[in-house]
Amino acid sequence: MKKIYLSCLLFAPLFMNAQTEIDGIMMSKNNFCFGAVYQQSTWDEYWEGTFKRENLNLGTVSTKSVTLNGNYGVSDKLNIIFTLPYVETKASAGTMEGQKGLQDLSLTVKYMPFQKTIGKASYSLYVLAGFSVPVSDYSADYLPLSLGIKSKTASLRLMGDYQRGRFFTTLSGAYVKRANITIDRNSYYTNEMHYTDKVDMPDAISINYRIGYRSNRLIAEAVLDNWVTQSGGFDITKNNMPFPSNTMNALKIGVNTKYTLKKIPALSIIGGCNFVTQGRNIGQSNTFYGGLLYNINLKKAVKENEK
Repeated sequence: MKKIYLSCLLFAPLFMNAQTEIDGIMMSKNNFCFGAVYQQSTWDEYWEGTFKRENLNLGTVSTKSVTLNGNYGVSDKLNIIFTLPYVETKASAGTMEGQKGLQDLSLTVKYMPFQKTIGKASYSLYVLAGFSVPVSDYSADYLPLSLGIKSKTASLRLMGDYQRGRFFTTLSGAYVKRANITIDRNSYYTNEMHYTDKVDMPDAISINYRIGYRSNRLIAEAVLDNWVTQSGGFDITKNNMPFPSNTMNALKIGVNTKYTLKKIPALSIIGGCNFVTQGRNIGQSNTFYGGLLYNINLKKAVKENEK
């Protein structure tokens, strides 16, 4: 399989894209890819449990973010990836003020233990271990305008990739473990009254499928993504605000693209969109993103500086 330089590819920004982690490509050894991605998501209808509705006290809720990305190739089979988003939220109606600030730092170790070519087809297996932690003191109990849910998370993902010529397909699944959080009040109601500031957060399962075209200069793919909250969540009660430990399910479809410039092969342009088609206790959002990524061979750069 040809070695390709990797493009460091609701209510809260809970389902923000992680373009770098779950593609079937590895960053080459001693290469570092970094860049920034701008993303905007909007919705004016949401699911209150399974009931779809609008809320004139919110109008259109928008989330904008600029995310710094980095991916370092420790070896051809081991990558370390980080993302750090700056997020701004806003509602077009009502009295709730939007929030802005740094959200959560995410670190992912991506390992490819198996790769084999049979005839004209290549098969690869990946294991990804991830961790995220809030980096600012934002309020989680301010949905739908919170920057996030302020829960430390750990995830384990298994991923398989098949490529024949320039056609490829990738399937992955992850279990996301979420730590409990503390909110700024000493009681709250879910399905029962809780006299505490501690909130038990339900875990989640993420399934991602993508299919498309992959070459050295162009990647174009269609994506199907399903996020399912596990036991422990509950539905938004009638005409009430959402809560961090709500069940939040989302089925999304989208398109991702990456183009590497011919005259500047270290520079890539990425862009894409996704749409929530089905959900539970989340907004039916439309999301668009675009960004620039730059790849540098650190070992080569060090040798050139020593000359």
